[in-house]
Amino acid sequence: MAKAAELAGSARLLLVDGVVHLDPAPAMFAAMLDGWATQQRARFLKADTIKARIDLVRRFAHFTGQYPWQWQAQEAEEFISHLRSGPRPVMVSTARGYQNGLRLFMEYVTDARYSWPAVCQEQFDAVPTQILHEWNTVAHASEYEGNPGRRPLTYDEVQSLLDAADARVEEIRARRRKGAAAAMRDATLLKTVYAFGLRRREAWGLDVVDLRRNPRAADYGAYGALFVRFGKSSRGGQPNAGLYSPSPKWTGLFPCFSSGCRRHVHSFRREVTLRFG
Repeated sequence: MAKAAELAGSARLLLVDGVVHLDPAPAMFAAMLDGWATQQRARFLKADTIKARIDLVRRFAHFTGQYPWQWQAQEAEEFISHLRSGPRPVMVSTARGYQNGLRLFMEYVTDARYSWPAVCQEQFDAVPTQILHEWNTVAHASEYEGNPGRRPLTYDEVQSLLDAADARVEEIRARRRKGAAAAMRDATLLKTVYAFGLRRREAWGLDVVDLRRNPRAADYGAYGALFVRFGKSSRGGQPNAGLYSPSPKWTGLFPCFSSGCRRHVHSFRREVTLRFG
């Protein structure tokens, strides 16, 4: 078994022997966060995931006015209770995500292999303990936890949305202004996302060569399937790839490809990157 000093994120790799901080508590907390970030990077987690978790721990520390070796279950419960109050209370899924993030951090700093309990005991005469358990966290009882007040668009509403995108192309053309090609591209990609049920990241990674023939949809010609290369990845893994088929009832997309919109698909990735990062 590897020694504590050899593990990514270990206290012994982050704290320099012989250095005495004027204010040791903030320095210790900062080292814990740096170590946790290092440990997560070693697991190939995404940078956005790591940043969101680190920000959550900082937010919780600011709320409590304490440090991890001082936290108790009561602080975690008051934090969630505070988020549930006010004019915009958090959703159940959001609260569970916060609890999971804090629990993962506490699992890291309470793991003796990373030496944080021993270091905290030596400097502060206190050790961090797990503050989130089955009895004070949200149980995942149902598959769908969205707001029941929200609903998907009806077919008529979807059709109105797509018609509006097409109408914008004709409006620009009628005014003899630049931008008709870009509007046609956007309308085509909007229909592509709807027809194939794509996520934003999946649409971002599309290219013209990803359009494929589908023997089960021979009438669609070269546009009967879409090879998605940037599908949702497993935790710490690479994006999953897969071949997507369109909805059997959806045929409005394919005339757009046939009429020349296909040449505009390749620029969608750059547009999404500029707009959404």
